[in-house]
Amino acid sequence: MRSGIKPPWGYTQDEHTNPLIPTDKHSGTLGKQVRLLLAVHGLFAAGTALSGTFVNVYLWKARHDYTIIGWYALINYVAMAVVFWLAGVWVKEHNKMNCLRLGVAVSASFYMLVLWLGDRAVDHYLVLGIILGTASGLFWLAFNIVYFEVTDPYNRDRFNGWTGLLGSVAGMIAPWIAGFLIVHMSPSGGYRLIFTISLVIFLLGVLVSFFLTKRKSEGHYEWLLPARCLFKKGTVWRPVSLALIAQGIREGVFGFLIALLVYSSTGSEMMLGNFSLITSGVALISFMIAGRLLKHKHRSAAMGWGALMMVVVIVPMFWGVNFISLLIFGVGVSLFFPLYSIPMTSSVFDLIGMDPDCVKKREEYIIFRELSLNVGRISGLAVFIGVVSVTVSPLAMNVLLLTIGSSPVAAWLWMRRVYKTRGQRLAPKSPH
Repeated sequence: MRSGIKPPWGYTQDEHTNPLIPTDKHSGTLGKQVRLLLAVHGLFAAGTALSGTFVNVYLWKARHDYTIIGWYALINYVAMAVVFWLAGVWVKEHNKMNCLRLGVAVSASFYMLVLWLGDRAVDHYLVLGIILGTASGLFWLAFNIVYFEVTDPYNRDRFNGWTGLLGSVAGMIAPWIAGFLIVHMSPSGGYRLIFTISLVIFLLGVLVSFFLTKRKSEGHYEWLLPARCLFKKGTVWRPVSLALIAQGIREGVFGFLIALLVYSSTGSEMMLGNFSLITSGVALISFMIAGRLLKHKHRSAAMGWGALMMVVVIVPMFWGVNFISLLIFGVGVSLFFPLYSIPMTSSVFDLIGMDPDCVKKREEYIIFRELSLNVGRISGLAVFIGVVSVTVSPLAMNVLLLTIGSSPVAAWLWMRRVYKTRGQRLAPKSPH
């Protein structure tokens, strides 16, 4: 270890017994375990990008009802939140790697079920939402814990840049291929093929995960830590939780609605694939640049500008929701989202790593983070369902998009308080 540099509180120097930092320590590079984790993430992102968007379109084509899609997404996030909380004891006291593998395997079973149900899938949207939420909860719970353990404050922004880049590559190529196959085959045959390919990709992700080092379990799971964090006066986790809830409000609705608007405006899966190709291509470049250049001292400013510009690009849709206005929105978000998301994600995980008690309870704090996000997602979807149950007029939908889409600004305002009070402690000292 370099002279004068101590690892973060609770971190170990031994990558094989309990690897909380890479073997190359504070160099900012990405070690073998980090690269393997990125590979698993990339496969999961590819499988999701190939079919995830088109599951919503598949359900929409069977029954043109925004309310059903909203309920499907809401049940998904409710199931995810419950699984996060319940599975915490498994990843804390037993085997987090098996939790990660099971998450990928359940994702595969979701697409098996969609294939089996065929045109009847829309009649079972609640069951499908529960299964997908279970898969996502298991995967992201284990992934985020392992992510915290194999990264450190010196390479965390770079890792998040790489995850965004891989997600962008998947989002650029996979939906375009899916749209091409659906358009050039019979609709039912095209959907069956892309769901089958997703199934294979998820199974490959399970295989790659076995090359990740088995991670040591320690301590006992504290079931009520999220409640304790919220009720404790003066804790930094209060504004952080509010920021995460605000972030989740946008994610819950925009995660599916934009793709549906593109499809309903064009009536073509190929156009939806083209939309993903263009926007994800822009995001790929943006994540690559932001991941390399973004510094700790610029996090607050970058997050603020990113959040503000993500609101500005919604405005063109007030002059008409069509492919061009949606493309302007999509390209704009792709440009500025990395400025917002990389500081947001890295800062919360850095907070977990800066205190010895938080490091020991990293599983609980990561679950606290995910529960806060899902409270926001569920809240946003509840508002969405309430509005579309009354009206789907263009003005109402645009106002809804602008209102929900402004939540990242609130997230930045809450995180700005954290940066002001904890900014110096969040920034790591120079490794040189």
